[in-house]
Parts: sequence; structure tokens; C-alpha cells
Amino acid sequence: MKIDIITIFPQMFESTLKEGVIKIALEKKLVDVKLHNLRDYVHNKHSQIDDAPYGGGFGMVMKPGPFFEAVESISKNSISGKPRVILLTPQGKPFNQRLAEELSREKHLIVLCGRYEGIDERVHENLATDEISIGDYILSGGEYAAMALVDSVIRLVPGVLGKRESLAEETFTRGLLEYPQYTRPREWQGWAVPEILISGHHEAIRKWRIRKSLEKTLARRPDLIYEDSLTEEEKEILKEIKGLISK
Repeated sequence: MKIDIITIFPQMFESTLKEGVIKIALEKKLVDVKLHNLRDYVHNKHSQIDDAPYGGGFGMVMKPGPFFEAVESISKNSISGKPRVILLTPQGKPFNQRLAEELSREKHLIVLCGRYEGIDERVHENLATDEISIGDYILSGGEYAAMALVDSVIRLVPGVLGKRESLAEETFTRGLLEYPQYTRPREWQGWAVPEILISGHHEAIRKWRIRKSLEKTLARRPDLIYEDSLTEEEKEILKEIKGLISK
């Protein structure tokens, strides 16, 4: 996978690329991440990448020209066909695990990071293939959203992490919150690990985890539960949980 990030603050990503999962992916040469300074695609004396909005209003708007030129230049060197151009914006489609999985199967992503009051609408309409939002809140720049998106996508690229089985059990992968996890010590400050987890009874542990996952999701994110996507076993356990709650 090739990922190109266009930003006016490429230095913000330097530590991100040197740590954790992204570092592993780069070392294994499974992913190639390149940073591009948007100011390198500006042709004026002061490297100005923004201007006042037409019609008046507060703040400055990022010009369309540098983004178009940057994407065109990067795309010329693409050997993976037409790249997906992702614009990170509060107006975009909500980012979730399914979208992360979809993007992880792409060969080439170009990520656009906005600043100030936003980016000229012509970039939204004529350059971006995808507009994505990582949540209903405002950030001071698209760089933070880009870091979250890139990390989420890269860890799903085959070969980056060890066992794919562990990915399948993670929160949001199946639409449910993950079951509780414990490790040593067995007891800490009076709080003990549930007995079932140290029983050695694998089938009982499996069922406990299903129940706890459903209980947690029902309590904290009931909007994530779609019964059509549950197994018959999960439906029965969910029915039991709802029955106990209603008593």
C-alpha cells in the first residue's frame, strides 16, 4: 500500500511514523508513507496557500490550486491505478471499522489535510473521491484526523500484525464492543479476576465473553446492535440479557 499525505505541517507526522504499528509496517515494507508539504505546490512570493472567502466572513480559506497540483503530481507516479483521494472534513462520511477495512484493501491513498476555515469547495466537488469525518467535533487541523485514519487502516493491511484472529475479536469489527480483558496479578487492591477466566474451561470462557460483549454493547452503545448480524447463539444470549433487565 502507498499512502501520500498532503499537509502544511509535515513535521507533525514524523514521530507518528517512527513508532508503533506504522513503524512495523514501514520496516516490513508493506506500506510506503510519504509526506508532502502543500507549500511546495504554491507559486507566489510568500507561499500563500489561503485567502479571504468570497462573500465575506471570518477566517481564511485554503486555495484549490495547490491541492490539485499536488494530487496531479503524486498521481503521475502512481503504479497502482487511480488513487483514492481522501479529504478529511467534518462534513464527510463517518469513519468506522468497515470503512477502515475497505480502505486497507486499496493500493494507493492520498490524504488531504485542511486548516483554517476549510478548503475551497472545488476541492470537495472535483478532487476528493472520499470525504471522511472521524467524529462530530472540531479539530484545529486535518493532521490529527489523518493520523487516526492512517493508523486504523495500516494495522489492517495483511502482514502488519501477527494473528488476524485477534483482529476479528476487536471492538467494532463485528459491530459489538469487545469483552473485558484481564491479566496478572490475579487480585489487585481487592479486585479479583473473574473466576471463569482462570477455570480452564474454554467453552465456558467463550460463552462468558459473548455475554459480556453483548452486555457492554447494550449498556453503552445499543445503536451498534443489529440482530440480523448476530449468530443464533448471540441472539439467544441477548434475549436472556434483555429478559433479566426487564425484571
